[in-house]
Amino acid sequence: MKIAYVFPGQASQYAGMGKELCQEYPEAAAIFQKADDALGFSLSRLCFEGPQQELNLTANTQPAVLTTSAACLAVLNNVSGLAPVAVAGHSLGEYTALVATGSLVFEDAVRLVRQRGQYMQEAAPVGAGGMAAVLGLSARLVAEVCLQASAAGVIEAVNLNCPGQVVIAGDTAGLKAAEPLLKAAGARRVMPIPVSAPFHSSLMIPAGKRLAGDLAKVTVADPQIPVVANVSADLVCSGPEVKESLIKQVYSPVRWEECVLKMISLGVDTFIEVGPGKVLSGLIKKISRGSKILNVEDSSSLEKVLALTREVS
Repeated sequence: MKIAYVFPGQASQYAGMGKELCQEYPEAAAIFQKADDALGFSLSRLCFEGPQQELNLTANTQPAVLTTSAACLAVLNNVSGLAPVAVAGHSLGEYTALVATGSLVFEDAVRLVRQRGQYMQEAAPVGAGGMAAVLGLSARLVAEVCLQASAAGVIEAVNLNCPGQVVIAGDTAGLKAAEPLLKAAGARRVMPIPVSAPFHSSLMIPAGKRLAGDLAKVTVADPQIPVVANVSADLVCSGPEVKESLIKQVYSPVRWEECVLKMISLGVDTFIEVGPGKVLSGLIKKISRGSKILNVEDSSSLEKVLALTREVS
């Protein structure tokens, strides 16, 4: 059995996440305390109690999901003895993957994603753009339609999630122009995603430039576990490579399907989603039906992973 850890991104958050593990495992509580101290406010209370509306604000969501995922990872590392052969994260989740590899110190990561969330929100005013999931079309067809619709405004394929699921992002005019063209091309559905900005599109270039300034002040070590980057769907092996990849990631497509296939090419046959929700588990099922997929977000899901490790030990 060869295991990869994968870490979720934005849209996985929910009020109450991480609370049960914190009550049962001091290592999880310690991660939330580090986040509260690093940010100067009670992120833990927001994660445990909500309100959901405040948790959904990008500048809060990003550190909240990273912290919950890191807490789940701390527990998993302490009780399982598992050693992943590769790690990856979806968008924001890449920061947790880098914490897992020793490339980023947790406190630096949580401060970075807090700033990243603010920069991404400020790059496009609320209501000026957004994102939509396109179901039932290939990534190639979606990209072709976006090119057609771009005469009306900015519109790009930004999350290449799995076969038949591509997320587009752009300004309001671009999104409006793309929808009828996508349906005419055979899309089963075009569903608006409840986010406040067109993430991973070229409209985020100003956010990437601002993030570069923060990354320049942070030590990023060479990863100690192979990490597959969203931007290249390939391994990043040095600290400078990681920094460059994180800057580009803000305004470049997340090539998630290719990231999963890359991990499979490294021999991975078991994926463990570490953090809130099962979004990535669902995507991986559609990419590789032969892979074993588990998750860790609370005590019951942790027990299923521990049962697996007892089976193979």
